[in-house]
Parts: sequence; structure tokens; C-alpha cells
Amino acid sequence: MQTTLDLFDSLPPEPPRAVQIGTHAWVLKGFALPYVEQLLQALATIEAQAPFRQMITPGGFTMSVALTNCGALGWTTDRRGYRYAANDPESGQPWPAMPAVFLQLACAAAAAAGFADFVPDACLINRYVPGARLSLHQDKDEHSYDHPIVSVSLGIPAVFLFGGHTRSDKAQRIGLMHGDIVVWGGEDRLRYHGVLPLKPAEHPLLGARRINFTFRKAG
Repeated sequence: MQTTLDLFDSLPPEPPRAVQIGTHAWVLKGFALPYVEQLLQALATIEAQAPFRQMITPGGFTMSVALTNCGALGWTTDRRGYRYAANDPESGQPWPAMPAVFLQLACAAAAAAGFADFVPDACLINRYVPGARLSLHQDKDEHSYDHPIVSVSLGIPAVFLFGGHTRSDKAQRIGLMHGDIVVWGGEDRLRYHGVLPLKPAEHPLLGARRINFTFRKAG
């Protein structure tokens, strides 16, 4: 018996399309699909060097989302706060280098959304399972806010929350599927955003998981 996801993935591919969600914010539907095989191969290498882990927030809570990093800088959190670091705090070694396919995809997506000069130096990789969520927050640990955020979704669907410049602003609810990319920058760069708890689902490639690559210029 085919599931809804099986039926979706058996449909012929559609050309990528861009959906505007802010003045300088876009969802690029299916943009990552041509890169998926290379992305997952590169991810396996990264995970072998820097395994996924659930970090502790400054408030002492364990994140429901597991994470790792690649690139010159990696985002970390513990009781001391949120920050970027050149080394993996678990191994003391530098984070794995950013694979060429990651950089190629991030730059291409940013350019498609109007940010032609984006060159990320950090990629935060999040792994979600059903029930995992990401509360509304701003990405503001970076050195400069002049560069966009590029967020790639693979695996089971998610509902992305894209809010305003205060936590209380009403947030758009945007369905993200395997291969979708969200890019936001300019006046939208510091918008609050998050992910609703994931519903149970299975994806043919990733099972009951969602993988999210978030590219940033952190240094």
C-alpha cells in the first residue's frame, strides 16, 4: 500500500519555482532535488567525523533536534551560551570542511533569491525526528547580518514558521517538502522563525527523519 509520501515522490518532477514570503525572502520549491545524492554522500562523511548530538541550551534544556556542523565555524550551545567555534567541542578537532557540493548549492540558491555574493563559512546540520521542533528564534550569533540565511530541507515534511521582528508577531506557516530551500536576508534577515513539531511520516530515502542544512556567513 502506497503512503501519501510514496505517491508524492512517484510523481514526475516539476521545474523549481520560487514563492515569495517576504520582501527579501523566498521558498525555492524543489531547488535542491538535483543535488540530493551528492548531499547525502557528503553528509555521511561529515557525520562519521562529527556525529549528531543533542546539545544543551543556556537554560539547561536538551534540544529535541540533533545537530552537527561543517565549515570553518560551527554553531554550538551549552550552559555558557550560544556561539560559533572553529572546533567541535566533543572532539576538540576542527569541524569537517564544507563539501564542495554544499557550497555550490548554497551559492546557487542564494543567487536565485537575489543574493549573488553569498559565500557561507558555516553549515549547521539539524536532524529532526517526529515530535522534534524548533521554537521561534532569530539567527543573530553571526558577526554581520548583511548576508542571507540559506536553509535546505530533505526528508519528511515540516511546517516552517516565518514570523516578524518581534516574537509576538504572527508567523506564516509554510509547508516544506523534500528538496525545498528557504532563503531570507536584507530587511527580513532578523525575522523570528522556527519549525512546528514534526508529524509522523516516512520518506523513501531518509525514513522517519528530516535533515536541514542551514548555511550562514558567521565570521
